Amino acid sequence: MPVSPNDQPEILNLLGDLIAKARAAGADAADAVLFDSASVSLSQRLGATEKLERSESGDLGLRVFIGKRQAIVSSSDRSAKALGELVERAVAMARVVPEDPFAGLADPEQIAHSFPEIDILDPAEPAIEILMERARRAEEAALAVTGVTNSEGADAGWSRSTIAIAASNGFAGSYGVSRQSLSASVLAGTGTGMERDYDYDSKVYGADLRDAADIGREAGERAVRRLNPRRMKSGKLPVVFDPRASRGLLGHLTGAISGPSIARGTSFLKDKMGERIFPEGVTIIDDPHVMRGLRSRPFDAEGVAVRRHTIIEDGRLTTWLLDLRSARQLGLATTGHAARGTSGPPGPAPANVYMAAGKRSRADLLAEIKEGFYVTDLMGMGVNGVTGDYSRGAGGFWIENGVITHPVNEMTIAGNLKDMFLNLEAADDLELCFGMDAPTVRIDGMMIAGL
Repeated sequence: MPVSPNDQPEILNLLGDLIAKARAAGADAADAVLFDSASVSLSQRLGATEKLERSESGDLGLRVFIGKRQAIVSSSDRSAKALGELVERAVAMARVVPEDPFAGLADPEQIAHSFPEIDILDPAEPAIEILMERARRAEEAALAVTGVTNSEGADAGWSRSTIAIAASNGFAGSYGVSRQSLSASVLAGTGTGMERDYDYDSKVYGADLRDAADIGREAGERAVRRLNPRRMKSGKLPVVFDPRASRGLLGHLTGAISGPSIARGTSFLKDKMGERIFPEGVTIIDDPHVMRGLRSRPFDAEGVAVRRHTIIEDGRLTTWLLDLRSARQLGLATTGHAARGTSGPPGPAPANVYMAAGKRSRADLLAEIKEGFYVTDLMGMGVNGVTGDYSRGAGGFWIENGVITHPVNEMTIAGNLKDMFLNLEAADDLELCFGMDAPTVRIDGMMIAGL
C-alpha cells in the first residue's frame, strides 16, 4: 500500500472499512474520499470588527462499481449505522443506473507509490489577534492614502483541510493543506465620482503573506488612480493585460483543453493537438509540485501519480488535461489531473499553471504602442468555449505614445481566443502568487468598444 506524506491511520482505516463493507455488499470495486476542514474568517470596516466566524466541517463520499455501473453517495455522519446505510444505498443505486463504458478505478500500476515533498500545510493556526492585526494594518494603510474617502473593509482568513482517498485497487493516502489570506477594498473620491479598488494575497504559510500595510497601501493607490475615468473611442488597437487580468487567459486555455470538452468535441481547441496555438517561444507549465503552491498536490483524486506538464512548448499544444474517464474516452492515458468532491465523480482540473516570463519588459511592450488599452479589470463572462469568441467588459488605463495615461472604464474588448493566443506577447514580470499566474501580456489587433 502506498504511504502518503501525511498519513492519518484512523481516517484511512475508516475509508478502508467502508470499502470492505461495499465489497461485501456486492460491489466489484469502490473508492472513498474524505474532507475535514476548519476555517476562520474575520472582516473589519472603519476600525470595527464586523464579522468573526469559525467553521468546521467533515464529509465523506463512497463510490461503488458493479460492472460498468457506478453510484456515489455522500454523508457527514460517520456513525456505524449511517455508514452501513450509506453502503446499502450506494450498492442499490449502482445496480440500476445505466452502464458507463469508461468508468472505473485506476489500474494498480497507475496509482502513486511515492510522493514529493511540497510543503503545503502550515501546522500553526494563527491566533485571532494576529488576524485582527493584519486586517487593522491593511485598512489603516489604505485609508491613509491621500484621496481615499471610505472603506469597504479588510478581510483576513485562515483554513486547514485534510483530504484522504482510499480505493479497492490498493491505494490509500491523505494530505493536509492550509491557506491564509488578507485583502483590503476601499473607495476614492466622492459622490457619483467614487471609484473602488482592492488588493489581496493568499499563501499556504502565513509567514509568506505580503506585508499587511503594503496590501492596504496598494489597494488605496489603485482606487485613487481610477478617479475621473473616461470612455474612449472604439477601434482595433493593442490591448495590454495587467497580470491580475492576464491570468484569466490561462483559465480559458485550461478549460479548452479539459478532457471532457475534447471528448465531446465542444472545445475550440479540439483539433489543435501538436499545433502552434501561441507564438514561438511561449511556454505554459502545469506543475503540481511547486513548493508551498496553492494548487500543489501529492497525488490526484483517483490516487494517480502527478507530474509537471509543459502544456504549451514553444507555442505548441502538447497535452490535454485528463482524468481516467476522459482519457479512456480518448484512448489515452490519464495525465493525473483528476479532482473531485464527495458527491460527484472525478473530473480534470489544473494544478499550478503559469505562463513563463517573456524576454522584454512591460515598458518595452508599452513603448511601441501609439494608442491602446491597458486592462486591469475584466467583467462579465462573455467567452464561448466552443467557438473561442471573446467579449468582456473592461476597465483600466489608456496608453498614449507608450505611456499609461488616464483611467478608462465602461469599455468592451472583443476578439477570438484562437487569434488572441497567436498574437500574444508576454513580458518578463511573472510572479508566482495565486496558483494560476501570467506576466503582463500584450495582444495586438483586438476590438475595443467605447463611445
